[in-house]
Amino acid sequence: MTRATETFATLGIATVIYIALFFGALPLPEVIQDKIIPVLPWWALMSFGSYSLGYLGYHVMTFSDCPDAYTELMGEIQQAKTELRSKGVSV
Repeated sequence: MTRATETFATLGIATVIYIALFFGALPLPEVIQDKIIPVLPWWALMSFGSYSLGYLGYHVMTFSDCPDAYTELMGEIQQAKTELRSKGVSV
């Protein structure tokens, strides 16, 4: 089973369980049914967004500089400019 299939299967099962809880097919205390279940998708969305933002921020903060890649890229840019100038393109 591929990773996408596993993800869609998990999301499908979670959706079916949520719909069963939302419409009262599975018995729950009234407080949970009325106060928690309706906001559960928003809580999940906010949790996922917070996790994603934290993950991205941490990895941007700890990203190390790559001086070798910088010099290589600048050399390739100069080479491209030289080739374009030799063909008559103004850069």
